[in-house]
Amino acid sequence: MVSKFHSSLSQDLSLILNDLDDCNVTILVGKNQNIKEFRAHSYILKARSLYFKNAFFKRAFQTTFIASADGWVTIDNVMKFKKPNINPAVFEIILRYMYTGEVDLANTLGINVLGLLIASDELLLKELFKHVQDYLIEKQANWIQKNFVLVLHSVFGLESCKKLKDYCLKSICADSQPFFTSKNFSFLDKDILYGLLERDDLQIEEIVVWDSLIKWGIEQTPGLGIRNSDRSKWNDRDFEALKETLNQFIPLIRFVEISPTEYFDKVRPYKAIIPNNICEEIEEYYFKGTLPKTATLPPRTGFQKIESIIIKPKLTRIIINWIERKDSNYNRNKKDVVFNFDLIYRRSRDGKNIIRKRCAGKGAVLILIKVKYSEKIFGGYNPIGWDDADKKYNRKNFHYPKQFNQYLSTTESFIFSFKNNEDIKNMEISRVVNSSYAIFNYLGNGINFGGGDLALENDRLSLSYTGYYECLKRNNDEFLMNNNYYRDQYEVEEIEAFRVVTHSNL
Repeated sequence: MVSKFHSSLSQDLSLILNDLDDCNVTILVGKNQNIKEFRAHSYILKARSLYFKNAFFKRAFQTTFIASADGWVTIDNVMKFKKPNINPAVFEIILRYMYTGEVDLANTLGINVLGLLIASDELLLKELFKHVQDYLIEKQANWIQKNFVLVLHSVFGLESCKKLKDYCLKSICADSQPFFTSKNFSFLDKDILYGLLERDDLQIEEIVVWDSLIKWGIEQTPGLGIRNSDRSKWNDRDFEALKETLNQFIPLIRFVEISPTEYFDKVRPYKAIIPNNICEEIEEYYFKGTLPKTATLPPRTGFQKIESIIIKPKLTRIIINWIERKDSNYNRNKKDVVFNFDLIYRRSRDGKNIIRKRCAGKGAVLILIKVKYSEKIFGGYNPIGWDDADKKYNRKNFHYPKQFNQYLSTTESFIFSFKNNEDIKNMEISRVVNSSYAIFNYLGNGINFGGGDLALENDRLSLSYTGYYECLKRNNDEFLMNNNYYRDQYEVEEIEAFRVVTHSNL
């Protein structure tokens, strides 16, 4: 049996790190006013880093003053090296890792963790690189989201950083608008922008893509920018310059997904930068409904249209994934089933206490509820629909069929909540547990999931835990997870109901 004493070994090596007597390598790290000199032992560097091993091998017999193109200088067997592209704070972490095998990133700034990733890749420290990349994704997600442009610029051309790059792109696609409307978007590299606009899974309205592209183009075009952003003062040369900047991006815009009103207000003023054939085809589409021959890119599968004033489209994608029993953050693609949501009831438009009548006989229905005095949103999905009581009423015998005031069975219904209409992280779903009691098909004017697990009646929303559905866990602890019946009520501000229709995208 082999006994291992790695802890004491690490401690002893850390002492060597601070022992400068026999150091034979000097490394000057950083640039401008942020420069620091580090001293190290060649045998440690060679043993821990293939980068340093190769560098020392090439210069093993240089004993006089020799300067190399990559920053190495040999003077009397002491190697001096300049590394201006690494931050001293980052290199200090690297050096300690090479001597002790220890890394503590808990109190390290996000910018330095990113720098550590890039430096460990360059210095061929595979173990450290993998750890740092995973750490960024798992522990620094908020920092990444605030600095997407910086992170993408740093890793986009590095094949080894594919995991982080894919994470960034997936995160942007899942919630695209904050990124496209951020102040840093105008500084995005054109190749990264092109790759994003090519994607079909962006979760964003096309007119927002257009607005952001125009702002990006103005900032990127010499002679325009902040000093010349007033379009009313532009001349033909200004428009021509902007056209040259955006020429490769225009074909990536899904113009058919932009409404005629949006086109008139926001696209038409820049008509001079759009190829004539695309303009003609888009206008023909608006007037005659003829699909363009040139601008034929399909709608972005990540963006789901819904005529709702309660939720934003990005929440619809989550609900669709729930309907299909997929992960909430699943990125939809062209092969997935397409969902259409037809608005059949809105309280503020259609009046009170008629939601059941509007939903009757419509098949699968999605219910959305906005409550007063809160940003919370509740809802439910009924895949089998509600029966039309008026059509089933037997006027001869003066009674309704027995399926009314009875439970309808399904395994696919669920109720849910969102913290607000921007919430893509704190949502909760509660699936039916007892399928025999999934939907109560009663004769009233309201809606009832389970035994009142989610019920609408007389402009009040009731939430209960009856055991027919999973318990909706509340982030603010409004509900306690136990086996006792409880009820909470809300006053309703708005209600919407949508008929859910699916069709193949192929």
